[in-house]
Amino acid sequence: MEHPIKDFSHLIGKLDGMSVNQIEAHLGLYAGYVKKLNEIETKLQNADRALTNYSYGEYSELKRREAVAFNGAYLHQYYFENLTAETTTRSAELEGALVDSFGSIDAYLTDLKASATATPGWVVTTKSEVDGKLHNYMMFEHHIGFPVRQKIVLALDCWEHAFMIDYGTKKTDYLETFLRNVDWNVMNERLK
Repeated sequence: MEHPIKDFSHLIGKLDGMSVNQIEAHLGLYAGYVKKLNEIETKLQNADRALTNYSYGEYSELKRREAVAFNGAYLHQYYFENLTAETTTRSAELEGALVDSFGSIDAYLTDLKASATATPGWVVTTKSEVDGKLHNYMMFEHHIGFPVRQKIVLALDCWEHAFMIDYGTKKTDYLETFLRNVDWNVMNERLK
């Protein structure tokens, strides 16, 4: 299966506090993950499985990196999908789930920002299939830290490439900008 590069060009120059240069660079990085995923999957088709072992083998190395490229591609899709230049609102269902899971909307946002400040990778707000609650999970790499049986409701890219052009090392400023651009309608739909 060829993984497509989704077109998020509608975001360029539209997001409050995110420059054209920042979004274009970030979209280029996303496209690179999709291309690398396609390359890995193509190489896996012909890699000699008989020569693989824990120490080294083309197949084993491709398999080790497959999840990095896969999650790098699809987490970025979640991220760009949950951004908008338009004003949106949380549904009553989403607000109820946030309050039930975190105690209040402010407590959710505080937890989200604290998690984002503590990781160089990703924060995902998920709905757990285990307890039905919403959780914020930190991922230190694209493929490390995501618990099973979770449905992504929000993806927040905390890697420096997501904010350095516009904010340098001021990650907290980026987080406020991100929250101004969240498409709550996407979160509403993902929660369903």
